[in-house]
Amino acid sequence: MSFERVGPAGDVGKGSVITTEVGGVDIAIVHADDDNFYAVRDECSHAAIALSEGEVDGCTLECWLHGSRFDLRTGEPSGLPATEPVATFPVEIRDGDIYVSSTPSNGVMP
Repeated sequence: MSFERVGPAGDVGKGSVITTEVGGVDIAIVHADDDNFYAVRDECSHAAIALSEGEVDGCTLECWLHGSRFDLRTGEPSGLPATEPVATFPVEIRDGDIYVSSTPSNGVMP
């Protein structure tokens, strides 16, 4: 599994989201309230809206349009209207930098 450097972890404050492209896929990288970094496809599975524009709450990311909330660890939606998970991607912090794999960790293809 190959990882791509995204940027310094220090640039992403807790509770915030940045966007990047890895392997041709738009990715939202979240510094969650549990102090871990997560990466999910930056598109709601319900309405094709950028999840990065939504709100971080704990280990979830909410789509601002209809309120679907996705678990950052699994990609699973916690309620309607979304019924399908979003792709999640492995994240590593190396020497203070964020690295993301282009291979989904939850089996959902972007």
